[in-house]
Amino acid sequence: MSRRNTLLLVGLGAVAIAAGSAGLWWTAGSPFSPEAGLDFSEPEELRSSNGRLQVRLEASPGEVQLGGRPASALGYNGGVPGPTLRVRAGDVLDVELVNSMDVPTNLHVHGLHVSPQGNGDNVFVVIQPGQSFSYEYRLPADHPPGTYWYHPHHHGTVADQIFAGLYGAIIVEDAEPPVIDRERILVISDITLDGSGNVAAASPMDRMLGREGQLVLLNGQSNPKLSARPGERERWRIVNACVSRYLPLRLDGQQMQLLGMDSGSLLTPANVDELLLAPGNRADVLITALAGDAILRASTYNRGGMAGMMGPAAPGPSGGQFQGDVVLATLSVSGAPSTSAQPVPSRQQTLPDLRTAVVAAHRQLTLGAGGLGMGMGMMSFTINGREFNGNRTDTTVAAGTVEEWTLINPSLMDHPFHLHVWPMQVIEQSGDAPDTPVWRDVVNVPANGRAKVRISFQDFAGRSVYHCHILDHEDQGMMGVIDVR
Repeated sequence: MSRRNTLLLVGLGAVAIAAGSAGLWWTAGSPFSPEAGLDFSEPEELRSSNGRLQVRLEASPGEVQLGGRPASALGYNGGVPGPTLRVRAGDVLDVELVNSMDVPTNLHVHGLHVSPQGNGDNVFVVIQPGQSFSYEYRLPADHPPGTYWYHPHHHGTVADQIFAGLYGAIIVEDAEPPVIDRERILVISDITLDGSGNVAAASPMDRMLGREGQLVLLNGQSNPKLSARPGERERWRIVNACVSRYLPLRLDGQQMQLLGMDSGSLLTPANVDELLLAPGNRADVLITALAGDAILRASTYNRGGMAGMMGPAAPGPSGGQFQGDVVLATLSVSGAPSTSAQPVPSRQQTLPDLRTAVVAAHRQLTLGAGGLGMGMGMMSFTINGREFNGNRTDTTVAAGTVEEWTLINPSLMDHPFHLHVWPMQVIEQSGDAPDTPVWRDVVNVPANGRAKVRISFQDFAGRSVYHCHILDHEDQGMMGVIDVR
């Protein structure tokens, strides 16, 4: 193993915590300097054929290109992001996950409505170093089309492994896709690298607040350049793969039309000036190109902080809340206008409206942060007052029923709530009730706020989890076990 890979693994282990507790930030020379403005590129795409996609994913440390320069990080099949997996409703996705790291890992297919049992989307599987595991995900014939993603979910190391580069997109194709000139996959992530291109260690403060990297990347690139002709229609599938960073996205000078978020689709596109993606959210947007240059940017989002502690907006060793706008990409539109006439797309609602459904049970889940827990003086992160224990079942649900959950956040920080396997319909958020069905698999619960969702526990039984998608908070205990039976 090379010196860089050895340093990377040290940075992902206990030494990172020890260094952080002493107030140190492990660096080597001057900060990492990315090369911006290179041509936009996308990960390799792997498509299903005859109802099946068979994939081998190797999670390993190595030298990858980040921000246009070599860096030592983690990657699937040597790339950051990993390959994009394209499937259709009713397909079978077979993934052989090979662990070539020195730490355990596993795989979660975020947002997919598939079985959590056995070799399905089972987050209780542990793949030890040097071992492999064969996953089989069987998508229902009526699975919603949309943009999803995959990443590790081994408790205690999720934030470290995603921060270091382990993530990739999954596309469930439309049965009747809209007419477009071009489709692009945009996976947004952040990371902190030292001057030698190694992943910087996270301090205890970073883990309590939720780390935000100093370098914000799009498909592993720094402000790549995209090109189009006037009048061309592009479909952008955007994934927020950041560990903790919220992304209020703008594309000034161009009109964004929202097709859907997470697994929910809009019947007709909605014009939006800004689009907020919490960690784990995805968006599907249309852009009809207008002549000129436009910048895709993420503006500042205040997600709160801890009483008596340095808030996310204060500068910290691995980022903290970013100050001002972050430039993600530049779209340059020039040349002869496109002459193709394209109708306004319409889509079918693929998920039922649960607002009139019979509710079998009402539950309250309180997302708590405060006090000490988990040892070493770390903040305690809980759901209903309890830290995660994989051997304990926190919520038991009757299969085939609809439940209404009230998500309560009495803390001073936003917490994005994610439920595996079963999508959630937002009934109320911050006191507002949507007038049309809104479906999410990550629902932001603002500081000192609440949200109300309904869930149809259809199609599958088994044990899975729900948690905060600020992944440092999940790793420190803000996760519960659900058993549908």
